[in-house]
Formats: sequence, structure tokens, C-alpha cells
Amino acid sequence: MDLKTYIATSSRGTAAKLAKALRVSPSYLSQMAHGVAPISPERCVEIERETDGVVRRRELRLDDWRLIWPELDPDSREFRALGASDDTQPPDGKPHRVSSSEANRTGACTP
Repeated sequence: MDLKTYIATSSRGTAAKLAKALRVSPSYLSQMAHGVAPISPERCVEIERETDGVVRRRELRLDDWRLIWPELDPDSREFRALGASDDTQPPDGKPHRVSSSEANRTGACTP
């Protein structure tokens, strides 16, 4: 959701609370919401956090969010790397037991 829609559809006082949380005046928040004032990448992160993710930083910087936050792009290497793990333990945390026949075949040590 974009910032303008968030403010327009939220309950009374939400814009004032958001402006206070962002340490800006309500009029400056309105300027950001209407595209008059630019929104810095740092401010985008703050807005996303303060709106509990309802307003996403990608929506605030449609033209360049992939350059600023490549880890948010599911098509980027950074995004895929976040899902990678170097942990060889099974998900339950129990060590994987290797059978003696599998150990002989792969050269692994049996526990």
C-alpha cells in the first residue's frame, strides 16, 4: 500500500502519530505522501517499520528500490542467498546418522 492510501484509509489520528514517530511535521508527512517531498531510503525503512509493514519501502521508491534493497527482490542473488544455509544439521537439530554401508560408499565417518 502506498503512504497516501495508508493515511487516507487509517483511523483518525494515525497520520499525526506516524508523523510524531518519524520525527516530522504532519504537513511534511503529507508532502511525502503526495510525492511533493522525496522520501529517503532510511525514511522508507522507518515508515515500513512504523506501519507494521502495511506501507512497504518498495512502494515508496518504485523506480529504484531494487538498487537500494536488492535483498528484497526475489529475482536477485542476494534474495536467494538469504534462503541458503551452511548448516548441515537436519531441521530438528538432531545429527544425521549415516549407515555403515552409506559411510563406506561415501567415505563419511559413522557416529
